[in-house]
Amino acid sequence: MLPSPEAEDLIELTRDIARRELAPRAAPAEEASEFPREIFRLLGRSGLLGLPYPEDVGGGGQPYEVYLQVLEEIASVWASVAVGVSVHTLACYPVATFGDDEQRKRLPELLGGELLGGYALSEAHAGSDAGALSTRAVPDGDGYRVDGTKTWITHGGEADFYVLFARTSDDGGRGISCFLIDGRMEGLSFGPPERKMGLTGSTTAQLIFDGARIPAGRRLGEEGQGFPIALSALDSGRLGIAACAVGLAQGALDHAVSYACERRQFGRPIIANQGLSFLLADMAAAVESARATYLEAARRRDRGLPFSRQASIAKLVATDAAMKVTTDAVQVLGGYGYTRDFPVERYMREAKVMQIFEGTNQIQRMVIGRHLARDAERRGS
Repeated sequence: MLPSPEAEDLIELTRDIARRELAPRAAPAEEASEFPREIFRLLGRSGLLGLPYPEDVGGGGQPYEVYLQVLEEIASVWASVAVGVSVHTLACYPVATFGDDEQRKRLPELLGGELLGGYALSEAHAGSDAGALSTRAVPDGDGYRVDGTKTWITHGGEADFYVLFARTSDDGGRGISCFLIDGRMEGLSFGPPERKMGLTGSTTAQLIFDGARIPAGRRLGEEGQGFPIALSALDSGRLGIAACAVGLAQGALDHAVSYACERRQFGRPIIANQGLSFLLADMAAAVESARATYLEAARRRDRGLPFSRQASIAKLVATDAAMKVTTDAVQVLGGYGYTRDFPVERYMREAKVMQIFEGTNQIQRMVIGRHLARDAERRGS
């Protein structure tokens, strides 16, 4: 149940764009590893790149539960694009939440649809352990000089701006600061795109900083506040990935059901076989359960309630479900499912990374366990 008629119209618009513009282009672009920059401009002009931000700064003014359902609709036909929208939304979050008045004046430009953002947190030896970052921002005149390398950056080399997390002191997690940087700044170069199993239409590359200079006015928040900013942003980002995973699973389920209704053996559609219909039923149950989980977390966020534990649960449940459902979709199609003539093999490859980025599912279990321990300690005190 959507919260407003406006939200219903927005979902219908998204479905129409997904059906007419995204679906026909997805397979060829993924096959050729082409980054669909024009698709993001189309989504931006349609008002879909800033949905959860206030209208007075150029956003769509939509609750998070609506934004996530838009992501799901996109992911059901083209996961690379949905992940890109999620990453762009994540990149705008530190500016909207921690930027000063002057920095927030840039939000209409960042959310307007013509620009695309990236989120530069991970490093080769600091993926799940974000407090171990080594990229360093050293005070230099009226700004900072940055040296180091960021890895696994979605939109690396494609984005117009990045949110960068870099070390400004040696005080562990308290020594990290956050910056808003231009995507073509001097001293910034990019590694070749990673050769990935899936999401090949989404460019992932290193960001290499060699004496790049950042004006002091581009630091978001206080010096040393970067780690809390990153963790706060990731709670919302995990919900984005959960929605993408559910959309991916829903797309795989839709293809599997369609095939099972059309494919006939022994004089009847194969969906009439109990063994297969039970498999499809379990797939549907997994999709709907995962959807309910991310929506509950989103509604907590919209009400201003703590949602960090629920975000980790949603990311864990939804991405594990996507891996299972896409694998089963390949099984339903049999030999055809193993070919590139049908999209389910691509969905299966794309589902795997959902369990890895925005914090691996092993990290999610650690986060959930820590929340449970803290809650138990509070109840006992």
